[in-house]
Amino acid sequence: MSDAAQPTAAEVRAAAEAVKTALDRHLAAVERRSGEDDPAVYEAFNQLAAAAEVYDELLYDRYDEVTPFEIPGAEDALPPYNGPEEPNALSVLIRRDYAVAEPQRLLAQAERIEAAEGEDGPAASGTVHGALGLLFGEFEPDEIASRHKEFGLEEGDSTLWVTAADEPAEPGEWLEAPFEQVDPQQVVCRFDVSAVFDEEPDDVDDDDGAEGDGEAEDLDDLDTDLDEDEDLEPLDADRR
Repeated sequence: MSDAAQPTAAEVRAAAEAVKTALDRHLAAVERRSGEDDPAVYEAFNQLAAAAEVYDELLYDRYDEVTPFEIPGAEDALPPYNGPEEPNALSVLIRRDYAVAEPQRLLAQAERIEAAEGEDGPAASGTVHGALGLLFGEFEPDEIASRHKEFGLEEGDSTLWVTAADEPAEPGEWLEAPFEQVDPQQVVCRFDVSAVFDEEPDDVDDDDGAEGDGEAEDLDDLDTDLDEDEDLEPLDADRR
């Protein structure tokens, strides 16, 4: 970056003062919070994050220096909850991604399902998409999640959103587009599992120069069943 494009020292100082002001406002909002999901706290949190991000960028551009803070991106933040205080209905939206890691294992499992059902007609188990249809028609999604390796699948990211509503939807109301009308301000809580959250320990060399055997935590060891997993936290955990 050229000197002409660099921020001035005064601009960096002003950004630092804005962070201090936002920090004071955030603490005041926390001290006055009226409940776990107080909108004032969320607003103050977002203002603090925005001010810190501006300061971090100006500091780097002017002095080639960084802060020790991790600023959450806009895509990481949900707006404050603005749904009913006493919901009469809820929706649970789940997405789980898989890679077809071992197609032959998947096809073999589909063949066993088809043989057990003893249906006549063209075999659906001869293609990957047909095998997937048999698999998800035979097993519940939670069972597939717990047995994915057995079916030749590899886990990717997963997310679960719980949204609140005043009244249940009418039968068939949203079936044509089940995921298009989600209001982020109706989200009560959210749970995410992703490899990006895994900590990768540094390799440690011993005196003989051997490389350490630490490995990033395997997603297979993460239990995504919300009834048993005590490590997943609601939205407050995203305030990092």
